[in-house]
This record gives sequence, C-alpha cells and structure tokens, in this order.
Amino acid sequence: MENAFQPINPIALDLGVLQIHWYGVIIGLGALLGLLLAVRESERRGLHKDTFVDLVLFAIPIAILSARAYYVIFEWDYYSQNPEQIPMIWQGGLAIHGGLLGAFITGAVFARIKKISFWKLADIAAPSIILGQAIGRWGNFINQEAHGGPVTREFLEGLYLPEFIVNQMFINGVYYHPTFLYESLWNLAGFAVLMLLRRANFRRGELFLTYIIWYSVGRFFIEGLRTDSLMITETLRTAQVISIVLIVAAVAVLIYRRVKGYSQVRYLEKGE
Repeated sequence: MENAFQPINPIALDLGVLQIHWYGVIIGLGALLGLLLAVRESERRGLHKDTFVDLVLFAIPIAILSARAYYVIFEWDYYSQNPEQIPMIWQGGLAIHGGLLGAFITGAVFARIKKISFWKLADIAAPSIILGQAIGRWGNFINQEAHGGPVTREFLEGLYLPEFIVNQMFINGVYYHPTFLYESLWNLAGFAVLMLLRRANFRRGELFLTYIIWYSVGRFFIEGLRTDSLMITETLRTAQVISIVLIVAAVAVLIYRRVKGYSQVRYLEKGE
C-alpha cells in the first residue's frame, strides 16, 4: 500500500545541542492546563492559591519517574538489553497507571504534611488529571504509538476523521486503529462529566472515585484494541487487569466511606 504522506516530525524544535519533542510539549501543555484549572478551583474551595503549585513541583517529576519505571519493569526483557534507552522518555514509554500511582502517593504525603484532606485535594484534582490525560494522548499520536490493530483507510474515513489523523495512522505501510483518539475523546467526555458533577455537591472523595471508575471503564475496553499493551502473561493485558482492580476498589471505597460515615462533608463545603 502506497501513501505519499510523510509522518509528522516528532521534533518540535531542533536547536542543535537540544531537541524539543512534541511528545514532551504536549504532555507539558496538558499538565499546565490541568494545574491552572486546579489552582482556580482550589481558591474557590478555600485553599491557598499556591497549594497545587507546591504539590505539582513534587508530583509531576515523581509521576514521570514512576510512569517510566512502571513501563520499564514490564518491558524489562528489552530494557535489560538496552539500558541506555531507559532515560529516553521523549520516545514514549510513560505508563499512565505508573504515573498515577506516583502522583497519588505524592498527594497523600503532601496532604498529610500540609494537614489538608487528601480527599479534598483529590476531588479538586480529578478534572485536571483527566483533562491532562486527554491532551497527553496526542503525544502518542505524534509518536505513532498506542494505536490499535490494522484497519483499512476506508474504515478510518468512515469515522469522518480529519485527513491528518488518517494519514498519521499509516505506519509502515498499514493503517491502524487510532486508539489514542478513542481514549482522548473518552477522557474529554469524562472531564465534562466531572465538571458537571462538581455542581451536584457530591460527598467528599466521590468526585475523585468517579474519575477512577470512568477512566478505568474506558481504558479497559480501549486497551483491548491496542497492539502494544504491557502484558502480565501472554493473554492478560496489564492495563485491563489494573482497570478492573481500580473499578472494584473505587466502588468498594465509595460504599465503605458512606456506610462508615466518613464522607459526610460535601464537595462545595470549605471546611477541612
């Protein structure tokens, strides 16, 4: 199959001694927009305006390291033979579940030190996180990764996708499912849902738990289409297993907190 289209150059700016990759630019943009949203909302919820700025100074570096570590661990057969590639995060290979784990642990420690409710921080951060994920998936698009199995050009055109997406999904002579796009759209829909639910004055912690459930449901089904999944066994995809665990855990925590009376404070209340 022939196609005269040239893939998008993954390098946004080449300064000779320094190359800036679109992957990093896009992930950085997602993080920045998420931070601005969280800062604005945290002030409304009675927190100091610098709370989330202070938090991300720790959370983002730790999330990047944990995301990379998670990916490398599950691809150790490759990286043990190519250790020099472990730091090359601009080529991709940041596992979202690993990044979320690092960020959540950092948030829990931060909340304890600052004597702020972790659940309050998590509720405020939830829309920002899923927005950042929606934007970040476009970094995978630039790198032509995180795609699904082979499809025809007619199939992609039948989705009424812009030409630049159809062409970028032409990789080594084959068209592929744009699973990065499916997940980005799912996350954007989740962002809209969470923004609406903020007004519903949920009990504290439940906005964050809703985010966990929403993201995990979408990730489970979309992951089944991908060809580059991290695997636990030959048949078990890591992200699908983690998604099921997170859905069950989030529902259990939600019920437990209600039964035990730990979630009496409402989202819109400003008390700690």
